[in-house]
Amino acid sequence: MSIDTIQPTEFRLMRDYIEKNCGIVLGEEKAYLVETRLGGLLAETGSPDFAAFYHRVAAETGTALRDKIVDAMTTNETLWFRDQHPFRILKEILLPEFAVHLKSGARFRIRIWSAASSTGQEPYSIAITIQEFCRNNPGLRPEQFEILASDISPSALYLAKAGRYDVGALGRGMPDEFRQRYFRQEGPVWVVNDEVKRMVTLRKFNLQDSLDVLGRFDIVFCRYVTIYFSEPFKRQIWEGIARLTAQGGYFFTSGVENLQKAEDLFEPRIHGTGTYYRSRLN
Repeated sequence: MSIDTIQPTEFRLMRDYIEKNCGIVLGEEKAYLVETRLGGLLAETGSPDFAAFYHRVAAETGTALRDKIVDAMTTNETLWFRDQHPFRILKEILLPEFAVHLKSGARFRIRIWSAASSTGQEPYSIAITIQEFCRNNPGLRPEQFEILASDISPSALYLAKAGRYDVGALGRGMPDEFRQRYFRQEGPVWVVNDEVKRMVTLRKFNLQDSLDVLGRFDIVFCRYVTIYFSEPFKRQIWEGIARLTAQGGYFFTSGVENLQKAEDLFEPRIHGTGTYYRSRLN
């Protein structure tokens, strides 16, 4: 047997392990993904086949190998200001609303969660949007906004913390004006300025765990995430987000994630070409 060929029984073992630890659901037609993304780990661990690799992983007492599997299987596709409309809604609708509370003293901080934040483009895009809003609204300060960025992938979090991006990565959605204002160039890479970095707290978090430990949020971004999950797991996440935003908070998801089965949890709102949601659990 070739080391990179996975047999049906082996695929089922790995599929179940991946769903248990990542929440990702893989159909039978996705066996090639396990082969291609985990084949290198077989060689690294000296496993002769996927059955031996599974038993090694299952017997592991630490998390080092599991983290490598998570890194290999999670998709870190992202870009700056993805889809544009969530950030337009943030700037034109949500930030003005919360600015009233901050200026009146009714609120002292606004909490925002970027779930499955990958290599940092989404939370840093949120931070830059807030920086721009504060520039144009005297009396507001960026430190009045707290952004939690979480991901299950250790390597994605490492890259997000570094905040270092090459020209190719920055070219995917970052306006030149913002690049000049919020990044500094160090050789071939551009580094996020400290004023933006300070707004973002990075944390390793598995969406399978209880969301309630994160506390309440005013705004949640959970986009291009649940499309990989089972229907029961999607519902679990949506219920958790509805609870976290129950006190007048808002929720952004992507256009490819269908919330029709969560209409009891969220009220959709439209602004321009974009949709955002408010918890019905008030």
